[in-house]
Amino acid sequence: MLGREHRLAVRHKVWLENGRRFALGDGGLALFHAIDSTGSVRAAAHEVGWSYRHALGYITNAERAVGRPLVARARGGNDRGGAALTPAARHFLRRYAAFRGRLDRAVERLYGAAFRRTTL
Repeated sequence: MLGREHRLAVRHKVWLENGRRFALGDGGLALFHAIDSTGSVRAAAHEVGWSYRHALGYITNAERAVGRPLVARARGGNDRGGAALTPAARHFLRRYAAFRGRLDRAVERLYGAAFRRTTL
């Protein structure tokens, strides 16, 4: 095992805060994308492996942190209920995806400059 070449990879985690209050992270972004595709908070929570209660709390906290509604919800079960992202949430997700892509590429570039073709 020692002496073999090991290929290391850089990983990073990013989240947004408002002041010191957690606002949104990668898990929440996955939840919002799942809400967009399923039309349901319950189905989206199941898809990302969260409880329904945790998903509702996360949405409420994120909306408070960003100061605007992100999910339009209608109560009523399978027949009348549902959820959809607000236009503000859709705009934010597009901007965040672009930011995250640039950040990922920058981290890879910095990692490459610091560690590629070097030995420890």
